[in-house]
Amino acid sequence: QVQFVESGGGLVQPGGSLRLSCAASGIIFNIYPMGWYRQAPGKQRERVAGFTSGGSTNYVDSVKGRFTISRDNAKNTVYLQMNSLKPEDTAVYYCNSVPPGRWSAGYWGQGTQVTVSS
Repeated sequence: QVQFVESGGGLVQPGGSLRLSCAASGIIFNIYPMGWYRQAPGKQRERVAGFTSGGSTNYVDSVKGRFTISRDNAKNTVYLQMNSLKPEDTAVYYCNSVPPGRWSAGYWGQGTQVTVSS
């Protein structure tokens, strides 16, 4: 049974940094590329960072140069390093396959809340 457990969120001041982690279980981790998604109140969920099937990375324009996605296949974990955080980065952050639901249609973990505020 697929399970994603996201952690590392919190309250941070503008300009600060956070490192999110996503531990995956119940899957063969490196079959599908992974990505990070976020959903802010009143907005649709969007992918902010992801791997391609070839192993390269891509980012939504609003986070380019500030966020870095990485992974540790031995630990079945994907990370999101977030620097120079802005109030508009406030959202619940989730990990999932790219596109989402490739292991289990409709499944999302509990996410981790990131709040950027002074």
